[in-house]
Amino acid sequence: MNKKLQDYTEEEWEAVCTRCGKCCLLKLEDEDTGDIWYTDIVCRYFDIDNCACTIYDKRCQLVPACLKLTRDNVDKISWMPDSCAYRRLVEGRPPAPHTTIKGRCISEDNVREEDYEDHIVDWKDL
Repeated sequence: MNKKLQDYTEEEWEAVCTRCGKCCLLKLEDEDTGDIWYTDIVCRYFDIDNCACTIYDKRCQLVPACLKLTRDNVDKISWMPDSCAYRRLVEGRPPAPHTTIKGRCISEDNVREEDYEDHIVDWKDL
């Protein structure tokens, strides 16, 4: 079945997410080049054991930098991992093997902001 994106209900769109947690990783941007660097640090509201946001319905209000992925913006967000189920759906590609950040990340509550650069990761499966 090749359903068109605009025909997805809100519930169907939300169900696309595989709960990998990659979009919840804190990212650093090089101000000079615009390059994005992933860290192994996650938002304080991320439940590391369940790979889910604990404040999902209020996430954009409580975390202004949190971005709600939609059918209209997911293909415009350059830092979305290649394996993101939303990105792959929008690009018409099959799902990627499921990987998560479970067991590979640390809460931002446990890292000083000045130490964020020490947490840059280069995970090939991201």
